[in-house]
Amino acid sequence: MSLLPRPEISDVTICQHGGINYAEVRALGIAPQDILDFSANLNPFGPPPGVTETLSKCHDELSEVISHYPDPEVYYLRRSLAEKLGVKVENILVGSGSTELIRLAALAYFAPGDKVLIIEPTYGEYQVACQITGAPLIKQRLSAKNGFWLDTSETVELIRRHCPKGIFVCNPNNPTGRYLSRADFEKILDAASDFLVVLDEAYVSFVDNAWSSLDLALHSSLRAERSNLLVLRSMTKDYAMAGLRLGYGVAKEEIIANLRRICPPWNVNAVAQKAGIIAIAEEEYLKQCQIKLKKAKNYLVAELSGLGLPPLPSEANFFLVEVGNAPEFRRELLKRMILVRDCTSFGLPQYVRIASRSLPQCQKLITAIKEVRGR
Repeated sequence: MSLLPRPEISDVTICQHGGINYAEVRALGIAPQDILDFSANLNPFGPPPGVTETLSKCHDELSEVISHYPDPEVYYLRRSLAEKLGVKVENILVGSGSTELIRLAALAYFAPGDKVLIIEPTYGEYQVACQITGAPLIKQRLSAKNGFWLDTSETVELIRRHCPKGIFVCNPNNPTGRYLSRADFEKILDAASDFLVVLDEAYVSFVDNAWSSLDLALHSSLRAERSNLLVLRSMTKDYAMAGLRLGYGVAKEEIIANLRRICPPWNVNAVAQKAGIIAIAEEEYLKQCQIKLKKAKNYLVAELSGLGLPPLPSEANFFLVEVGNAPEFRRELLKRMILVRDCTSFGLPQYVRIASRSLPQCQKLITAIKEVRGR
């Protein structure tokens, strides 16, 4: 008799992500470091200087750190985050990227048969996390006809009709970059008062005049008896530390305690913990990056519009562009050492997603697109 996994595992899909496909570039004979990567929605300017400087100078201390198990409580990083956010340490859980926390939330709260609502197109790991637990999905599909804007009245109706055990809201949404107002999000939260709401704010640092969600999770007197909101954020995106994997969740102590029960021991490595503490202290660096990214995005929007490829409205550091055949468009740019995100895996085979980089790099992208289009 063959050994079989749980039935749910056979339905789990492999989620595609932005970033370099190392097997692909090896086959093409391209060195990964030679590629300009517009496919990953990261801060393109690298980690804060203090991170690389400190880690490069403290050889002896780093050797000591590496040779021991990391702090399983991630206490000092949580404390730094708590001080920055104005919350209690007990309200924070740090993960090996926010994607780990997505899976922990699903494992902690969803059982086979529990319905979960996701709003598509969106980050594919929500679906994967639900498939792992055997939770069937209710999907609200957004349309390009209105710029992928979310009709919250439809969302509320779906919640009332299906009573899902959980809801994932990505804000700003990936891959569309659309940003939901606080008033609209509160409509969803009010309708879902008895269910877990996961608000994924991985890209919120790149939104102008973003509203704060933490009081909804922790301090709102209107929700004093509720503890149904989990806010997720990504230090990977903000501080360009994708290789170290850092994300965190903020919620009432009850939710955090439940996630901690199933969190793997030592889930955040010692170097990542140290780098996170340093990065948090360099807030000015992040502000400077935000200014440069906004300038680069404005340049890309203007240039692409002039080429007949106007980006869809986006409040984030990335946007969608309709190019016809996305896989082919991506392949042609990759031949020129430039990578964009083919959005076929989002169900959008005619779109690519482009994330802003430095202005000179954006100029190279525009030159390459002109070559591809024969301009």
